[in-house]
Amino acid sequence: MTQATNEPAASFSEWCLVELFGHNRIIGKCTETTIAGGAFLRVDVPEVKTEKAFTRFYRPEAIYCISPVSEEIALKLVEEYRAEPVSRFTLQALAEVNQNEPQMEFDGCNDGERGAPE
Repeated sequence: MTQATNEPAASFSEWCLVELFGHNRIIGKCTETTIAGGAFLRVDVPEVKTEKAFTRFYRPEAIYCISPVSEEIALKLVEEYRAEPVSRFTLQALAEVNQNEPQMEFDGCNDGERGAPE
């Protein structure tokens, strides 16, 4: 039988290259955190040149690999693998994209194909 100790569990706090499913990478200071009772990896991406610092939270299931690196290496890598902060999707941008696509019209057949653009 093992005895419980009063020592707190070691907390993870390292500079890391984090590889995520979907071929994404993010570099920053990584720490463990709990949100709404669930475990998350917090990645604090530092400010570089003209880019502001930002923070992202990832569930362990989204992570493929965590590679601890030195702070010096992390700061060099952060410029190369700069992950953009979340930005708001706008309907104006969608409208501009749709204007550039050819318009198709329904040809009246129920074959799943549409008529050629005019």
